[in-house]
Amino acid sequence: MYRFSLSILALAALVSFGSSTSLQAQSDMSFFVTSVGPGDGGNLGGLVGADQHCQNLATAAGAGNRTWRAYLSAVGAGSAACVNARNRIGQGPWRNYRGDTIAENIDQLHSNNNINKETALTETGQTVNGRSDTPNMHDMLTGSTMEGRCFPPGTDTTCGNWTRNIDGGAQVGHHDRQGLDDSEAARSWNSSHRSRGCSQQQLVSTGGNGLFYCFAIN
Repeated sequence: MYRFSLSILALAALVSFGSSTSLQAQSDMSFFVTSVGPGDGGNLGGLVGADQHCQNLATAAGAGNRTWRAYLSAVGAGSAACVNARNRIGQGPWRNYRGDTIAENIDQLHSNNNINKETALTETGQTVNGRSDTPNMHDMLTGSTMEGRCFPPGTDTTCGNWTRNIDGGAQVGHHDRQGLDDSEAARSWNSSHRSRGCSQQQLVSTGGNGLFYCFAIN
């Protein structure tokens, strides 16, 4: 009976330790891929709506104590000013759900970061389907160049600054760093190619699901 009680206590201690370790990693999380998109294609409700989506997912996952921003650029056209994704997300460092370092700062994020299929986890610590999976969901909405900046006005690369769900297109990156070839663009996490359109169906047919990156700014 005494040994049995000790076994129960030891098991409880292990469970408690595992839970506390998981909670610690979760509390340190400052980067994730959205587990779901808003579901309306490229219409994210603008940058404000995308930021709120990040915040809502983080809050539901127990990380709402941080301020979250979507890694998205917006094109300057008419009265709208260019917004660079790299200028929206704080200074780093950023860590995923497990505590793996994604990048220490902005420069490393846009040069030699640690984003790949194994580290680009959702807010609940799940992996996201890549090119080798069915369905493929590796396209991440960014609207950005490889340097994390907005494109010049002209061809739509942001689904109308994230307000369109039919016409237009969005520049996307590959979270799994895989594409049709081994070119820099195909392996780019933030600027691989343009989507076929802005509807949810068109994003899916291109190899995505309306997902995007979220970064904590504090």
